[in-house]
Amino acid sequence: MDFLLADFHNDLASSVDALLTKADSPAVARAWAAGDRAPAANVFGQLADTGVFGLLIDDEHGGAGAGAVEMAVVAEVLGRHGVPGPLAETVAVAPTLLAGTDAADDLGAIAGGRLVSVAAAPWAPRAADADAASQVYLLADGTLSTAQITATHRTVDPARTVSEVSASDPVATEVNGTAAADLGALATASQLLGLGDRMLSIASEYAVARKQFGRAIGSFQAVKHHLADVAIALEMARPLIHGAAVGVDGGAPEGTDVGRDISAAKVAAADAAYLASRHALQVLGAIGYTAEHDLSLYLTKTRALIGAWGTPAAHRTRILETL
Repeated sequence: MDFLLADFHNDLASSVDALLTKADSPAVARAWAAGDRAPAANVFGQLADTGVFGLLIDDEHGGAGAGAVEMAVVAEVLGRHGVPGPLAETVAVAPTLLAGTDAADDLGAIAGGRLVSVAAAPWAPRAADADAASQVYLLADGTLSTAQITATHRTVDPARTVSEVSASDPVATEVNGTAAADLGALATASQLLGLGDRMLSIASEYAVARKQFGRAIGSFQAVKHHLADVAIALEMARPLIHGAAVGVDGGAPEGTDVGRDISAAKVAAADAAYLASRHALQVLGAIGYTAEHDLSLYLTKTRALIGAWGTPAAHRTRILETL
């Protein structure tokens, strides 16, 4: 398999990165956490205009008809900027679940920027940011239904909630949710990779600027080793994500267990992002704990996403069962 990204993948990532940099994503995340969704709505509108929400939606329903590789590339950028909202559910899970059902016409609204959330046990028993979604879906026992919120809980991430939901109107029966759940895990893994990359950048910049005993702390061997360990972990996770995405798109060798590859990618990305959060906090020290510092946004989002669309234990179990 060829894991190298093409020029158009890099161009796509660069355009989304430029958009989110201009939008001041940390300010958007803080506003979201405070209950102000207007800045995020503006960002979502711009992302929809660039085709981000319609990557996995076919041309017939207003999407780009792209594949999992493009989705993973964009999800990494969304993670790097800490964009709030039910992104994995909107960009990856819902388009896969709704395709070919009587609710397929809703795909056009999603491509246009409509946020949706999904609960699908056992990997996602609660719907993420359902209170901010225009529509919530529940997949239970092979039946896909619209859903209503019964209880909402805060998470360690101030810009993320999870909700218990109950079924309302059935949309489709005999739905196999494995593909959708896999894409949710892949999108989340990509977000975690982006989060880890951003925390590494923050720690590296701080290590160059912060001086102790007349020297930049980045010149100390212990700090170098911490940051190098993070960089290696991230670079080891990236090809696993891209390889899994290639497999989803049908480019893997015959006999490849794509589900296992996705679980391996999710575990590696979660471990790498967690390592980045720990070492970034060690490098920055007490300032990294403060809500005023941007690092806190990425620390808490990392902790929340590690268990999203399958805990590390669940994915490790899946890998073990296939060996």
